[in-house]
Amino acid sequence: MGFQTPQYTLDDYLARTVSGAIQLPDFQRGYKWDDERIRQLLVTILRGHPMGVVMLLDTNNDEVRFKPRPVEGVRLDADISPTHLLLDGQQRLTSLTQALTNDGVVETKDSRGKLMSLRYFVNISKALDGEGSMDEAVISVGEDGRIWTNFKRDVELDLSTPDLQREQGYFPLNLLFQPVESQGWILKYAMIDQKLAGRFHAEVLTPAARYSIPAIELDRNTSKSAVATVFEKVNTGGLELNVFELLTATFAGDADYYAEHGTDFRLNDDWRETRAVFESQPVLQEVSSTDFLRAVTLLATRRKHLTDTRTRPTAVSARNEDALRISLSEYLQWRDPLREAFLWAAGFLADRHIFDTRFLPYGTHLIPLAVIKVIVGADADLRGPRSRIVQWFWCGILGELYGGTTDTRFVRDVMLVPDWARAVDGARVPTTVQDAQFVESRLHSLRTRNAAAYKGIYALLLENQARDWMEDKRLDLVQHRELAVDIHHIFPKKWCADHNIDDEHRESIVNKTAISAKTNRSIGARAPSHYLDLIERNAQITTDQVDEVLDSHCINHSLLRNDSFDGFFSDRREKLLGLVESAMQKPAQRDVSQGYFVEGSSQFEEAEVAESADESVDDSIPGAVPDATLVSVNEH
Repeated sequence: MGFQTPQYTLDDYLARTVSGAIQLPDFQRGYKWDDERIRQLLVTILRGHPMGVVMLLDTNNDEVRFKPRPVEGVRLDADISPTHLLLDGQQRLTSLTQALTNDGVVETKDSRGKLMSLRYFVNISKALDGEGSMDEAVISVGEDGRIWTNFKRDVELDLSTPDLQREQGYFPLNLLFQPVESQGWILKYAMIDQKLAGRFHAEVLTPAARYSIPAIELDRNTSKSAVATVFEKVNTGGLELNVFELLTATFAGDADYYAEHGTDFRLNDDWRETRAVFESQPVLQEVSSTDFLRAVTLLATRRKHLTDTRTRPTAVSARNEDALRISLSEYLQWRDPLREAFLWAAGFLADRHIFDTRFLPYGTHLIPLAVIKVIVGADADLRGPRSRIVQWFWCGILGELYGGTTDTRFVRDVMLVPDWARAVDGARVPTTVQDAQFVESRLHSLRTRNAAAYKGIYALLLENQARDWMEDKRLDLVQHRELAVDIHHIFPKKWCADHNIDDEHRESIVNKTAISAKTNRSIGARAPSHYLDLIERNAQITTDQVDEVLDSHCINHSLLRNDSFDGFFSDRREKLLGLVESAMQKPAQRDVSQGYFVEGSSQFEEAEVAESADESVDDSIPGAVPDATLVSVNEH
């Protein structure tokens, strides 16, 4: 990658934007500057102050083939290939192109966001009062050249014709870089005030014609990943540009696809089709376009890794910069298998009693789950491979290993889980299964659904044949929605407060379970011994039937009926640990019951615990690569 730093006159930039020599890459967002920012930019030009640099990319580049589009407001008669793409400075050059060329009408908005079509003028006498008066001199008027008042009943200022403009001393700024028209306007104005006309030409128009803007030009050797890095480094607006938007422009410029289909490939339209496929699955509603591309990248780089015969083969990766190297043909190769795999993942989660995004422990977990399904294929539904995938899944959740940086863990799991799941000879146990640990005292600090393990234990309770307390219904997908099931206290908050139960124990998941809205209303703030009698009467069931339901929630009914909170808490904590150990297929660390943890000493936390496992690269796993940062773009 190389670059130059030339300086071009504003007149040159305008000529190139109008002709199409300078265009925008298709991923750039739309024009959005408001009236005041445009006016202040014009003031800056007329004062001769610097307005910053613009960044251009040489389009004579075999690797970077972004689909171009003209600067907004420019109408090209033919499909013109640009010589440069505008990477930074879009808002400024778009504003100047619209305001200073053709009819000077700018499609913008006011401070309240109302859409407006405006033209810009400079008051000649005020512009000559000195630099400090230029701000007051530049004004905007409606497209019709008038400023209206009294709800558009009265005209405050009428600049709708050249004669009216000269009569009131306002120069139309769209003539600033049109020398013939500008000269004709000034000559006629000199008939009104020759002295002001001469001064305005010499002190304002002539300096403006020489106004220049420095550029940074990235040469033809610049890669897509370098473009992404440049965007990140020049970002000052804090507006993120993701990989999907960059690839939208790249795929749209794919010459082979155009030659075969006679049209450009539109990644946005394709993603809308994918979203339509996912629409029936609530748990997939937060899968983003970038998530989908990360899954494609894992599969594409894995295929390259397996077929690469070099000593250091291509690395398997989910990084942004590697996603930018994905070709359109690779994307299309994996798109349909991944669509089916994500749908399979939704069914897999439903089997785990995870029905929607609200109770989904980690959204990122869907990415490797879908990729693993594509790799394992139909074997993913066989009992053996399925049980091992289930173990890996619960280890990631209950070990809370997908809460931090995930790219490296994606690679590890994609490389190791498929062969291990199919019991291939010599297959290694995945690091996620090895790393996962659950400590008994963690149950004390799991208090909100912000934590993945909290949602995981809730799902395990539902999977444990839990039934509604008042209606004879399993808490499966249909009943979970119909009964408005949520996580509620077993010993009510008020009862706990009245009996001096501390926050740690009251709010712990040990004191919560899946309860329908109807049951929760019956519980209210009552003591368990009271509300259980009420549930029996209202539901018209026996004590034994209630006890059976409580057992399905891992609740000791005798301790609950005796309002014995301490005994209940210890007993249920042990039963929940049993669910955790069964899901992870490995023992939990007991630090409470064995006296290593002092109850009441843990800090009350609302936020999810950060990932504890080391996320550094495991060099022993072929193809592992470090994590990457997000890609950002300046929105000038």
